[in-house]
Amino acid sequence: MRIGELSRRSGVPVPTIKYYLREGLLSAGELTSPNQARYGPGHERRLRLIRALLDVGGLSLAAIGEVLEAMDDPEQPVHKVLGVAADGVTPTGEEGAGPELEDAREEVAELLRRRDWQADERGPAAESLAGVLSALRRAGHGGYIDLLDVYADAAEPVARADLDYVQRRVAREDLVESVVVGTVLGEAMFGALRRLAHIDVSFRRFESPQYLSGPVEREGSGAEGGDAGADGDGAERGDEGTGGAGAGGPEAGPPDA
Repeated sequence: MRIGELSRRSGVPVPTIKYYLREGLLSAGELTSPNQARYGPGHERRLRLIRALLDVGGLSLAAIGEVLEAMDDPEQPVHKVLGVAADGVTPTGEEGAGPELEDAREEVAELLRRRDWQADERGPAAESLAGVLSALRRAGHGGYIDLLDVYADAAEPVARADLDYVQRRVAREDLVESVVVGTVLGEAMFGALRRLAHIDVSFRRFESPQYLSGPVEREGSGAEGGDAGADGDGAERGDEGTGGAGAGGPEAGPPDA
């Protein structure tokens, strides 16, 4: 196909395709004349991948270039390709060195040891987590760090599911592309699902009729009944209003709606 048809099929404008060609993100087509080239399904597939990594995954073009370079190197182990993709989606905050950050790094290292996770405690992902822990403490929410293992418990089965999906692929090209898609777009999918779950849990705890409706006062209760309500039923209602998760109590997580 010519570049115009490639643009129509992929949804990527021609000037953008030419830019990707110049930057080496897209391989050159087969020349049919000095000024024209023919492109195939592989070019369309690569364009769709680039746009997904850019638009949904949030990777920079430089990071995409590194990921594609690793993908196209047949000598690169799949685990290495996964690492390059993971580094591309890992925030690299400019966290200043100091006692807080060092303490956070030690907490991350302890988490990795406790869970026997085979990951570099000074790698980009671990450094990103240490920066988050340090920022939580500075914001006055260090108690959130107590949820580290809760988050880790949720992350492990998701990671296994990602790699289970990848291992269904046989051809190396499909395998490494699945690694990249699962790592980068899976991150975006998991974040979106977490936000949807926050909305649902927030509604059930703070907006649902069961939460908003309280016990109805009995009719005909006089002054004596009123006193009893204040000392009895009223106190009971107070206990219910500040109780456990079902009543929307303090352990309810922060809604991300």
